[in-house]
Parts: sequence; structure tokens; C-alpha cells
Amino acid sequence: MPASQIAILGAFAGLTIFLGLPLGRLRAEMPRVKAFLNALAIGILLFLLWDVLAGAWEPVDAAIGLNHYAEAAADGAAMLACFGVGLIGLVYYDRWMKHRAARLRPEGPGAATVHPALIPAGADAARARAGGLSLLIAVGIGIHNLAEGMAIGASAAAGQLSLALLLIIGFGAHNATEGFGIVAPLAAAGERASWGRLALLGIIGGGPTFVGTLIGIQVTAPVLTIAFLGLAAGSILYVVIELLAVARASRLKELVAWGILLGLTLGFVTDAIVSAAGA
Repeated sequence: MPASQIAILGAFAGLTIFLGLPLGRLRAEMPRVKAFLNALAIGILLFLLWDVLAGAWEPVDAAIGLNHYAEAAADGAAMLACFGVGLIGLVYYDRWMKHRAARLRPEGPGAATVHPALIPAGADAARARAGGLSLLIAVGIGIHNLAEGMAIGASAAAGQLSLALLLIIGFGAHNATEGFGIVAPLAAAGERASWGRLALLGIIGGGPTFVGTLIGIQVTAPVLTIAFLGLAAGSILYVVIELLAVARASRLKELVAWGILLGLTLGFVTDAIVSAAGA
């Protein structure tokens, strides 16, 4: 199969993420529905966190089994370093955003000089934070999907076309559930996203699968895949921590628990197709 066709199929596998994004257009309040969607996103992201870390650690474990300790140490260091960048980097980014918002807050005699539109408050602040969370989720999933695309491209480059096609089917089914995770914070905050925003979030989250496929066809560097998986895992963990805070605030413990369970189940069920390929 020509590389161009593999690349197109890789793009299809990533863009199935758009199937879940229209939920971000929900207008009604429906607090229980929105809390459930938030919990569903947590479950899906928890599965992705396990899946990504398992994929990143597998080469390290294999190198240790072969007594290639130097290779194992290098790969493990790359994974942990990128994991730290993904997690701690977002922590400091969040702190910077809060300091920036604080500088815009009116205080004292100079308060009148600050334009009110620059000062989010109440529901507006919650919606702004939900928008930021959705973007972070899309970025984390996008990094993860970049690694998935590299797996597709590498399989095709090695002549394993049946494996590449099965990976495309499996990742496509899996990515269809990830759209729910991206828009869950928007739905929970009552923010009705525009079609333009949903399109941008979909491209950020699903587009890297296409880019990764192109990279995988041309470049086969295992440490690069490990680095991207570590970065994705760190960013996903940060987002899970944030979404758990939203879930706790809803005070719907039973509903949240069921939503997380369903999200995990969806992750494992869709991943079964990939497992059938022996990946």
C-alpha cells in the first residue's frame, strides 16, 4: 500500500475524535448529565494514562530483560524526564495564568483603570477555566495520538500492512471516545462551545495522528516514541487531577463513580481491537 494511502487512513483514525465533540454544544443546565460526562472523561483519561505509561515502559522492561542496562537507563530517563515536563510544566503554566489573572484584578485607587471585560468572575471565570481545561485535554490527547500515529507509520514502513490497518481501525474506534473527554469540562460549566472552537479542539486532539503517521513512515527512533508517550502521560495526569476537583465539587459521588467506571470500560473495550492485532 502506498505511503500516501497509509497517511490518509492515519488521518481518518485521528479525526474520528470529532464524533464525540458535538456534546460541547449542550445548552441546557442538566447538572447530573454534565457531572456524569465529566466523570466519563476521567475514566477515559485514566485508561489512556495506563495505556500510555505501559507503552512507554515496555521498551525499558524489554531492554532490562535482555541485560541491555545502558539502553534501559537511557529510555527510562527519557520517559521520566518527559513525564515531568508534561506534569510539572502544566502546574507552573497554571500558576503563571493565575498570577496573570491576579495582575488584571482591580485593587485600590487604580481599579477604575482596568477594563471590566478583562476580569472574569463567577460563572464567567468557571467557563474560562473550563475552556482552558478542554484545551489542555486536547493537547494531551494530541501528544498521545502523535505516538499512535507513529506506531501506524512504523508498522507500514516495516511492511506489516495488516498490523497497520488493524491499528488504524483500533485507534479510530478509541479516538471516537476521546471527543467526550475533551468537551466534558465545557459541558460541566454550561459553556456552549462554538463550532469553530470544537473544530480547533478536534484538530489539536486528532490531527497529530496524521502527523505521527507521516513521521513513523520516515523515521524509526524508539526513544522518540518513548519521549512523546512520557510527555502525553504527564499532561494527561495533570488534567485528571483537575477534573477530579470538578467531580468532587459536584457532590454526586455515586454518579461520578459510575461515570468513571464506564469511561474505563469504554477505554478497555475499544482497545481490545488493537490488542487483537498483537500490538
